[in-house]
Amino acid sequence: MAIRCVYTDLDGTLLGKGASLFRTADGDFTLLAARALEACHRAGAEVVLKSGRRRAQVMEDARLIGQSSYIFEVGAAMVVDGETTFLTGDFEPREGESVHDQIAATGAPELLLARYEGRLEYHAPFDEGREVSHLFRGRVDAREANALLSGEGHSALRLVDNGEIGPDTHTFHLIPAGVSKVRAVAAHMRARGYAPEECVAVGDSAEDLDVAAAVGRLFLVANAVAGDASRFGNVERTEAAMSEGFYEAVIRSFAES
Repeated sequence: MAIRCVYTDLDGTLLGKGASLFRTADGDFTLLAARALEACHRAGAEVVLKSGRRRAQVMEDARLIGQSSYIFEVGAAMVVDGETTFLTGDFEPREGESVHDQIAATGAPELLLARYEGRLEYHAPFDEGREVSHLFRGRVDAREANALLSGEGHSALRLVDNGEIGPDTHTFHLIPAGVSKVRAVAAHMRARGYAPEECVAVGDSAEDLDVAAAVGRLFLVANAVAGDASRFGNVERTEAAMSEGFYEAVIRSFAES
């Protein structure tokens, strides 16, 4: 069956070193990611960015590659042809109060920062202007942190490890418990009428790995540090990393569909 949609993470997947579309993981110049996007266009396949970045950033990247749908803040919301849908469950934006504000009011961010002092901090300046998630950087065990949150009465929230950004440093998102990239991808598929076997996903994190539950085929780029891929029967690794790995995933998908 023909591929109708490719869902891709940005940092560490579509983008190479320095978050550049035109760099490899080692920083060498490449056109492979752009050629993969061209291949999608020629095949009539939509490309949907699914990222932990805030709306304004993902919107601009989607515009630059000529796409009208995207998923931001780790699946907290999606935009389809200009229409925004929040996927935050009981946490809903209200007049004068964002979901980000509501999470702050629970005290959960302060709890995490106090417990993991010296190991967790806000990911400035990228934590600014967010509508839902609280963005941190550091080195903590997300499972341990979530047990802490639950034990302190914050089971409606969870901390998500969104991947490595440097030596011994990961980014983390504090989000409503029901928010995930896989839920957002499934919502977009329903909106577009896509069947799982018509969709491919590419990523580098545990959150990206979970998207395998919704799509027909998922690729982890070579640099991915994800969870247990054996949970799914449709996950493959590319030989190349980052932007070159994205190219590999796209070309293999079209060649074998």
